[in-house]
Amino acid sequence: MNWDQIKGQWTQMQGEAKRQWGKLTDDDLRTIEGDRDKLVGAVQERYGRSKDDAEREVDDWSRTHAS
Repeated sequence: MNWDQIKGQWTQMQGEAKRQWGKLTDDDLRTIEGDRDKLVGAVQERYGRSKDDAEREVDDWSRTHAS
């Protein structure tokens, strides 16, 4: 699933994202709006990850949970 599809289904995808990254708040998830860069930034901020690590984590999640 590509990010355009994820963005279109973000309301449904929020639960999957919340299970993966429990530190993300409901407000974070609403603000992210299915935007990859916003999700990467939120993962970086909440978990103290480097940008590369956060991007890798988000990309892995999108491949495995967004089907």
